[in-house]
Amino acid sequence: MNVVVVLGHPSADSFCASIFDSIVGALNEQGTHRVTPIRLAEEKFTTAMSSSERLAYETSTPLISDQTRRHGELLKQADALVFVYPTWWSGLPAQLKGWLERVFVLNVAFRFNERGKIRPNLQNIRHIIGVSTYGSPWRYVKLINDNGRRTLTRAIRTSTGLGARTMWFGLYALDTCTFRDREQFAKKVTQKVVKRLGQGSSLK
Repeated sequence: MNVVVVLGHPSADSFCASIFDSIVGALNEQGTHRVTPIRLAEEKFTTAMSSSERLAYETSTPLISDQTRRHGELLKQADALVFVYPTWWSGLPAQLKGWLERVFVLNVAFRFNERGKIRPNLQNIRHIIGVSTYGSPWRYVKLINDNGRRTLTRAIRTSTGLGARTMWFGLYALDTCTFRDREQFAKKVTQKVVKRLGQGSSLK
């Protein structure tokens, strides 16, 4: 199974980064996956779509940088996507949102059929897993709709097709969590991700 794991936190020493490292390490240790870690900040991934990219977006070749082309190819070969990020301002961090805008484009995320209708182009992806930390408590997050989660588990499924299974983990009220709370959360998430992706997986 080809697994792409994306870190959407800019700090390499963040709690999100430690969860990311735990998941990547555990999947590699299992030995039944090809794991591609994407650390957006480390790669200095550009957040904003440029004017030239916006013009190219409406053509049949919208990926005009080596970086976005590489990431597009990774998506087209992936069986599973795992996202680890902090929820800021009720949604995705800018770098992760920019990654979606610049990479989930025509002939990567979607295509047009013979009648000009949009169709999913990432039906190879069978699992979408999200892990996020929240400064706010669970009730407040639910009240404001948790926009990042909705984007990753609903909007992306328009690109993968409804056959993709989703799994979500959230650590709420992060600022008042103890070290033990964080440790237990990271351990639980890692175990459940490995279990989900280990079901019927094999190297291709």
